[in-house]
Amino acid sequence: MSYLVKRVVFYLFTAWAAITINFFIPRLIPGDPVQALITRMRGQMTSDAVNALYVLFGLDKNESLISQYFKYWGQLFHGNLGVSFTFFPSEVSEVIGQSLPWTLLLVGITTVIGFLIGTTLGTLAGWRRGSWVDAVIPVTTFLSSIPYFWLGLIAIALLTGPDSFFPASGGFDTGVVPSWTWEFIGSAIQHSILPAITILISSMAGWILSMRNMMVTVASEDYVTVAHAKGLPERRVMVGYAARNALLPNVSGFALSLGFIVGGTLLVEIVFSYPGLGYQLFQAVGTKDYPLMQGIFLIITLSVLLANFVADLAYMLLDPRTRREG
Repeated sequence: MSYLVKRVVFYLFTAWAAITINFFIPRLIPGDPVQALITRMRGQMTSDAVNALYVLFGLDKNESLISQYFKYWGQLFHGNLGVSFTFFPSEVSEVIGQSLPWTLLLVGITTVIGFLIGTTLGTLAGWRRGSWVDAVIPVTTFLSSIPYFWLGLIAIALLTGPDSFFPASGGFDTGVVPSWTWEFIGSAIQHSILPAITILISSMAGWILSMRNMMVTVASEDYVTVAHAKGLPERRVMVGYAARNALLPNVSGFALSLGFIVGGTLLVEIVFSYPGLGYQLFQAVGTKDYPLMQGIFLIITLSVLLANFVADLAYMLLDPRTRREG
């Protein structure tokens, strides 16, 4: 079986396990989510109305657990993630659809930029040991040990205030209507700068350190020495021989750390009250909105799996040995 087929089977199995666990979340948490909703709404409801709510949220007591499980799969295939308690009667997919673009832009852009900048600086630091670039290693070691949310709290304390350019919270200014206008886009960019810088500093430092160490190891390999002996340009040896092989562990590390990156980003969203999935998840936990928690957990899990699969494809392209596995 080829490397690609093995990875596809692995990710399909992992997705099935994640969806199955997600199904049991509201059924294992102590308490009755429907009764909690009724209590919060402070309304008198007939027994028929209460039973209708159980059916609506996929918790029909007259159905077996297996029947509910297959019905849940049917809902997922139709894109139905249930109804949110907090934003009742809005559907979970609608609530997530409003928050997902904020998280995608923040996580996607900062993760890619952080990886590219960190890998580039790590390559230069490892190739030119003893230069000024190598002097940033102690700083990056310190920064990589700081949690995302703690750096965010420090940034809010030091860089925000009444006269500061950086807003302390939110995704855009109060009174601005979300639309494709320069006023809204400018406000959204202004509010995203500080969270993005927080994530970049924390994530980039780790890539610099790991890539630098790999470059030091690879620089002493025989194929690099042979490339120098052939009289090849130094840039070609650095990029085509040393950096390409040193990059392989970083790509694997990138795939493995995506879950931590996403988790750290969600905490940053909570610290800055940024209107992404992390802040919605924080609100859902506070209001015991089980369907919304389910939906966000599922979206995050599947997104991380998809990103890991893309990283595996990149690894396969960079390392020809994986394509020869049988």
